[in-house]
Amino acid sequence: MMSGTPFSVTASGTSLNLPGSTQRADQIKANAAKLGGIGPSSSYFDPLAFAPVTATRFGTAGFNSLRGPGVFNWDLSIFRQFAFRERCKVQFRAEALNFTNTPHFANPSANVSNLILNGDGSVRNLGGFSTITSTSSLGREGIDERQVRFGLRISF
Repeated sequence: MMSGTPFSVTASGTSLNLPGSTQRADQIKANAAKLGGIGPSSSYFDPLAFAPVTATRFGTAGFNSLRGPGVFNWDLSIFRQFAFRERCKVQFRAEALNFTNTPHFANPSANVSNLILNGDGSVRNLGGFSTITSTSSLGREGIDERQVRFGLRISF
């Protein structure tokens, strides 16, 4: 188990002309509430807590101020060894990576410039902002779904 990776809410549209710098959004609410939604029409965090930057300046949102979804992973392995003679052994192995087949979600899209608001300030279209639409791999085998392997080892 581990907590999610940190990320920053960004904005696009104004140019800082600073290579290597990312334009962060303006944070207009004191706290950005974590809503925990997964999917293209659900917000992971409060989208109205941020606004695009309208001038050539850095935004007020903190660097890596939010955390993505955490990860729960359970790997399981079973080994059984059989001895046929004093020096001859056979070992059977069964391994399951991501045994519970739990999805590991990626960080949400964090560009506030994709957000479209109505005239009254309510959300018309998230445009992908604050939504999680993909999974991330834990770096093993390049896959995230359950993987089962069997093996046989003979030693003599």
